Amino acid sequence: MGLHPTVIVWGLLAGPIWGLIGAWGLPRVYRQKGLGASGAGTVGALAGFVAGPLLLAPLWYFTPELTRRWSVGVAALAALELYTLFAILYPDNLCVTNRDYVLNQVASGLTIGFIYALMAVGLTLIYSVQGVISFAHGQFYMVGGYVSYYLLQLLTDFNPIIGVPVAGLATLIIGMAFERTFLRPMHLGQIERAGEYAILVTFGFGFFLEYTTLAAVGPFSQKTGPFINAGSFVLGPLRLLPNRLVAAAVGIGLILALLYLIRYTWLGKGLRAVSQDKQAAAVSGVNPLTMNTLAFGIGTMLAGMSGATLIPVFTWVPWVGATAAVRSFVIIVLGGLGAIPGALFGGLIIGLVQALGAGCYPDPSKGAAYKEAFGLVIFALVLLWRPTGLFGREQ
Repeated sequence: MGLHPTVIVWGLLAGPIWGLIGAWGLPRVYRQKGLGASGAGTVGALAGFVAGPLLLAPLWYFTPELTRRWSVGVAALAALELYTLFAILYPDNLCVTNRDYVLNQVASGLTIGFIYALMAVGLTLIYSVQGVISFAHGQFYMVGGYVSYYLLQLLTDFNPIIGVPVAGLATLIIGMAFERTFLRPMHLGQIERAGEYAILVTFGFGFFLEYTTLAAVGPFSQKTGPFINAGSFVLGPLRLLPNRLVAAAVGIGLILALLYLIRYTWLGKGLRAVSQDKQAAAVSGVNPLTMNTLAFGIGTMLAGMSGATLIPVFTWVPWVGATAAVRSFVIIVLGGLGAIPGALFGGLIIGLVQALGAGCYPDPSKGAAYKEAFGLVIFALVLLWRPTGLFGREQ
């Protein structure tokens, strides 16, 4: 099948080649004129992609001050142009012909995005206080799901919502015990290469949790009963799945509780103080070691609770944490390392992109398989525009 004439014309007048020319050439023009070139590469790439020389030539000649509004505006034009090309190439696609279908994909992406955000917020909290990326975070998510499942095997008449706090308590205890035993020596200065040690010990503990669980429960998939035993909720054009709505509501509630804890309580002030300056926090009466343990425990608790909210939605296997961990790493870097609002918005963005990407892909049988790849593409594009992430700050 040959290329569509519209794609050929766009490729000549704009498109990726002109985007590369803009990314390479525009910063050099700004530097030759003695102007700041910050953001020129991003704007040049987007301008070339959208309109080729028609937009690059005025930028090269007039060299306006490239504020963030330029990046946002040209990125919006690029998104509109890509959608127009998609509509021309696939005029029968549901994302072109059916507005209600698109709205349902957006709703689905937002609901699952809150759970992604809940797990990523826990990892962000650990990093912001300890400066450590926990490579066992996905396995705590997996353990939380299994704790909820086996609790409900004992309490057969209870709603799965009861498994959420129990899973949180279990993963809180495991996380605090692990931090006290393996990470505290690092903070006491007993480990020479602390960064490498943290990577190895958290990765090893995640490996231990995953394969211990596999040996204990086997490779068979498990799933609890639903939160609400009902069909779809209909709200105008939206058809919402009740179990996902409950999971999203739990995620929103826990994120709001964490934000309140961090902002308005003494414990939250202590965590913030340690994240900013451990020595100054110690002088003011805050014990950094205690805050480290609490931060790690709260982070793993949120991971476990997110697993308990999703086991009524998805089937569970011992290696389910691997994909969740990668997704969490993507979200916290996308949002900005150590930024809790960034983790929230990063989770929502990844949820939306995955839902729309899988739902709008021309071949539905392949769309779901490429779901994770869509999130990684957005991740790469955002970091090209803002290397520190959406809410990250220059060090």
